[in-house]
Amino acid sequence: MHPRRAVVSVWDKTGVVDFARVLRDTGHQVLSTSKTAQLIRAADVPVTEISDYTGSPEILGGRVKTLHPLIAGGILTTRKDDTVPPIDIVVCNLYPFEEGLARGLAHPELVELIDIGGVTLLRAAAKNHDHVTVVPGPEHYGPVADELRARGAVGPELRRELARRAFELTSGYDAAIARHFAGLGG
Repeated sequence: MHPRRAVVSVWDKTGVVDFARVLRDTGHQVLSTSKTAQLIRAADVPVTEISDYTGSPEILGGRVKTLHPLIAGGILTTRKDDTVPPIDIVVCNLYPFEEGLARGLAHPELVELIDIGGVTLLRAAAKNHDHVTVVPGPEHYGPVADELRARGAVGPELRRELARRAFELTSGYDAAIARHFAGLGG
C-alpha cells in the first residue's frame, strides 16, 4: 500500500482547516499551495507545500503553482506503474471569476481570475475517479469526511458523483469565461 496523499488547493478556504484535520487523521499526507498551506499550518496541522514536494517553486507571481508532472502524474496514475507517487484526494475550488464579473471588474482583472491549475486538478481527478476522490467545494467536505472516517476510503459511488460535480463546475466556469469574451466583441 502506498502512502496516501491529498492535494489541497483552494480559493474559498471555508472549512479547509477542519477538512485537513480529517485528512491527517485518516492517514493522508496533505500537500498544499502556499497560502492554503499557511492557513493549515497555523492550525498545527502538518502540511507540505507543493513547491517543496515537487522541488519547483511557485512562479509568475503565483500564476503557476500546481502544474507539475509529479502532481498531474500522481493524480492521473492508474496505479499500474510506480513511476510517479500516487495522489488519492484532490481538494480544489476555483478563482471567483463569476464573482469578479458580478463586481464589474475590468477585463485585465478578470483575466487574472481565470483559474488554470485548479481546473486541471479537478478535471484530472474527475477523469481518474476510479482511483482518486475529487472534492470540488466545501459543501462536499462532510460526505467525504464521513466516508473516510467510517471506511478509511471514499466509495466508488461517491467518487463518481463528485467527478460529475467537478465536470459540472469546470464546464460552467468555462462557459462563463466564454460568455465574457463573447461580450467583448471582436
